[in-house]
Amino acid sequence: MQWETVIGLEVHVQLATQSKIFSGSSTAFGAAPNTQANAVDMAMPGTLPVANEQAFHSAILFGLAIQADITRTSVFERKNYFYPDLPKGYQTTQLEKPIVGAGTIELIDGDNNIRNVRIHHAHLEEDAGKSLHEDFHGMTGIDLNRAGTPLIEIVTEPDMRSAAEAVACFKKIHAIVTYLGISDGDMSQGSLRCDANVSIRPVGSDTLGTRTETKNLNSFKFIEKAINVEVARQIDLLEDGKSITQETRLYDSEKNETRSMRSKEEANDYRYFPCPDLLPVVIAEETITALQNSMPELPDQKMLRFQNDYGLSAYDAGLLVEDRTVAEFFEAVAQQCQDPKLAANWVMGDLLAYLNKADLSIGQSPVDARALGHLITRIIDQTISGKIAKQVFEVMCGDGGTADEIIETQGLKQLSDSSAIEALIDQVIANSAPQVAQYRAAEPDKRKKLVGYFVGQVMKMSQGQANPGEVNRILAQKLNA
Repeated sequence: MQWETVIGLEVHVQLATQSKIFSGSSTAFGAAPNTQANAVDMAMPGTLPVANEQAFHSAILFGLAIQADITRTSVFERKNYFYPDLPKGYQTTQLEKPIVGAGTIELIDGDNNIRNVRIHHAHLEEDAGKSLHEDFHGMTGIDLNRAGTPLIEIVTEPDMRSAAEAVACFKKIHAIVTYLGISDGDMSQGSLRCDANVSIRPVGSDTLGTRTETKNLNSFKFIEKAINVEVARQIDLLEDGKSITQETRLYDSEKNETRSMRSKEEANDYRYFPCPDLLPVVIAEETITALQNSMPELPDQKMLRFQNDYGLSAYDAGLLVEDRTVAEFFEAVAQQCQDPKLAANWVMGDLLAYLNKADLSIGQSPVDARALGHLITRIIDQTISGKIAKQVFEVMCGDGGTADEIIETQGLKQLSDSSAIEALIDQVIANSAPQVAQYRAAEPDKRKKLVGYFVGQVMKMSQGQANPGEVNRILAQKLNA
């Protein structure tokens, strides 16, 4: 039987506010355990929450970015459950009236095809604390620094049909929230994580299968792997005549498998009821208008501009705008070297390959945008070849220094003198009588392949410094004479 995968995501975005959603405690990452939790966060008797206005503004900005309905009167409920890192015994969240209603995330594939993923809603809520298991020898430590950190939870419809589409959707959400500046999007610090709801059904069926929820996926790689593993597990079960259990699962990256965590709860299991400590929050039209007017350029807009202003393909522009810092870096390089396509190739190719290998962000790049743009300029003005430029780039990354300094001190300047190149070519031809004869006897369409031998010999004699364009031009004249 052929199976179709059905995926929906629940994405948790930690908002970049200075204080928590209902208290004045700091949200800074990395503090010693329990040093950023006050009486409100610890649910001390007699304390009352006060809503953080900036958290509402952040959620509204996201809603505007995805063309969603903004709920004018926002209400909080209590979601009741017991867990050691939830001192109140309930989570303050939104159910009946989430601040952001239905919207759309637009995905564009490599063939420039558009696919829309519907957003069911996005709601505000507080994060729980953190349970620490590593250093307590059979016990669990509780750190409440994270308790009360503001989140928006973005819930999609089950519109994705592959792990790759789910990753693309998660990347798009990551791009939107970082462009807006409402989250730093740092998945290593828990600023962005998601739960994947996965089910399968026979191809052609309109009935949804039983879904499982895989919790707390915090990297693009793990989302793809976890979904693929879970899909394979479900197919195996059904093809063996067994059934799928609706449950919450965890992904083990070391074993590359999902395992059962608990049975899946329904909404009534949490006994939701309106929070008596928080009044409804009414959003003024003037607030929404002001936030709309403050919107920055978003990924889709930047992608179109890169295509129109820089002549990039939809695919290249799409890759560059996935990360705002990469897009800004590319634009600075392009302005420096005045060759956007070459700048895009270097940023997406050599630069990102080096950073990935070194496990560095683009903000940690040892070669800044101005320096990379200057290196590319030296290719354009034929001071060095593209091949030599890669060598210079490696030195810039490892030892530092400017492109000009490295070119000068290592004697890497490209040989463009026609008479000098001609002398090298004459020597190669004189030493390659059999190859010359083979070339001249070959059909014209086969000569292009054979000329590579001569180019290689000239480049070897010049230690890679001969101008390839001049080498090919003079070789063609000599060999075809």
